Amino acid sequence: MTPLRLLNRRLYVLLAALALTASTQVASALELPQNWESIEGQAQGQTLYWNTWGGDANVNRYIDWVSERLAEDYAIDLVQVKLDDTAAAVSRVLAEKSAGNTDQGAIDLIWINGENFAAMKDNGLLYGPFAPRLPNFALTSPETNPEMTTDFTVPTEGYESPWGKAQLTFYYDSDKVMTPPGSLTELLSWAAAHPGRFTYPLVPDFHGSTFLKQALIELAEDPSMLSRPVAETDSEAMMAPLWEYLDRLHPLLWREGKHFPASGPAMKSLMGDGELSLAFTFNPSEPAAAVSDFQLPPSTRSYILDAGTIGNVHFVAMPFNASHKAAAMVTANFLLSPEAQIRKQRLDVWGDPSVLDPARLSDEQRAALTPADDQPARVAPDALQRTLPEPHPSWMDAVEAGWVERYGSA
Repeated sequence: MTPLRLLNRRLYVLLAALALTASTQVASALELPQNWESIEGQAQGQTLYWNTWGGDANVNRYIDWVSERLAEDYAIDLVQVKLDDTAAAVSRVLAEKSAGNTDQGAIDLIWINGENFAAMKDNGLLYGPFAPRLPNFALTSPETNPEMTTDFTVPTEGYESPWGKAQLTFYYDSDKVMTPPGSLTELLSWAAAHPGRFTYPLVPDFHGSTFLKQALIELAEDPSMLSRPVAETDSEAMMAPLWEYLDRLHPLLWREGKHFPASGPAMKSLMGDGELSLAFTFNPSEPAAAVSDFQLPPSTRSYILDAGTIGNVHFVAMPFNASHKAAAMVTANFLLSPEAQIRKQRLDVWGDPSVLDPARLSDEQRAALTPADDQPARVAPDALQRTLPEPHPSWMDAVEAGWVERYGSA
């Protein structure tokens, strides 16, 4: 069993124990001034510790730019704490709560969503509701856009602020692949005809886990059942088609499924080196950005599966005991600014899609958010309308645990 998987299991055991003894009430947002200008004033000079996934150089460079802008405008000293797994940050907050640390937490802001957000929300580890108080939150049109207020079927209730979008996107080398598979069922046939030319990252890397969830949805007899918690379903029956599918797929993968790349970036490197002909990412713009950055060949093309792929919004949240809440709120608001969102989606920066509603922006801002390049590796914008909802967060843990039990020693 991998160390990360062990961490996740221990975390959920601790969370379950805490839920029996601690109130699930979160810290009140009334601790901060009600006036936004006063919050900005209080944030001046604070040091903000932001825990983020640190596995991508482009993302880290973007956060460096955010740090520079916050220092210029608010004298905030942003310190990025790079994580391999968000569960490590959740575990830290849980340990602090168990030790009685209610106002001097080591973490001020977390890049989070899915099962980690659900665990923190259920166990009183979050501060808020704060998102509705951010002036730029209105630019996402949360009143008409449920993506901005729902995380893996769980209502955010203001305890998260969105800052980017993601959707499972496949990409391939068009010099080697004439007709890419339009479904995971077709992928099995394609892999049989092209053994060793496809793989997925080692679970529980979120790219690998998302691939499993995509297969779970496609192969399920009744996908609507996945919106329910695992405990309310016949989970063994629901996951049986997935294990049967993987048993057939693994011998056809890169290195015969005995080894897996460690992450999405590692899988992209295999594509760049020519070892794979087909791969996927959770950032629709990443293949085009990688071509522009000479990491992938110009013959790279992107697409969405015919019936759609999993998509979600990623958020930031504040621990209940964050030491620098004002700086965290100012940072969350800046991440939603047109300036930050426009820069973030540039192919030469990160390529992460914006969460802003174009109708809420000026003509100039709308134009800046509209891709102006003719990069052929970019996925067609209308294809991104084929989005499948994330399963309930409990499915992530169930699928990862099942995978480790069956294939973790591969």
